[in-house]
Formats: sequence, C-alpha cells, structure tokens
Amino acid sequence: MEKSYSYPIDLEWSRAEMVQVIDLWRAVELAYETGINREEFLTKYQAFKQVIPATGEEKKWSREFQQLSSYSLYTVVQEAKKSTKKNIRL
Repeated sequence: MEKSYSYPIDLEWSRAEMVQVIDLWRAVELAYETGINREEFLTKYQAFKQVIPATGEEKKWSREFQQLSSYSLYTVVQEAKKSTKKNIRL
C-alpha cells in the first residue's frame, strides 16, 4: 500500500523520541502489510512507551495514527502479546 499520510508526532519531542515513535508506526504498518518479527515489534513498542508512558496519551496517538492509516496499534499489540509465533501478520 502506498502511503499518502504523515505520521503523527509531537514537534516538542526530541529527535530521538520522534524516531522511536515513527519506528513503531512503521512496525504497525509492517504487521499489516508484510509481517514483522514479534520480538522486534515488542521492542519497538517498549521504546514507544518510554516516550508515551501514559495509557490515555497512547490511545490519543493511536487513534490519530489509525485515522490516518486505518491500521490499529491496539490490535497489533494484542496480537503480539498473545501470539506464540515468531512473526505476526494481520
């Protein structure tokens, strides 16, 4: 799928924080489009949680990303947590 949207980010985050958040958005895309290693996704999710630790804030950014891309962070996280497979794909 060709992307025609921008990743949601906060311009007040540091460059490193922006990279961590964008890495997670890319990982969510991969989970839907081609698949991603489960452990790699969970590592990127933990890095994202360092930037956005609050659940309410995570939901806000997740909703924004889903509106732009139609991909659900929540769905991928749930699949990664419950799956025992090496790779996840939705």
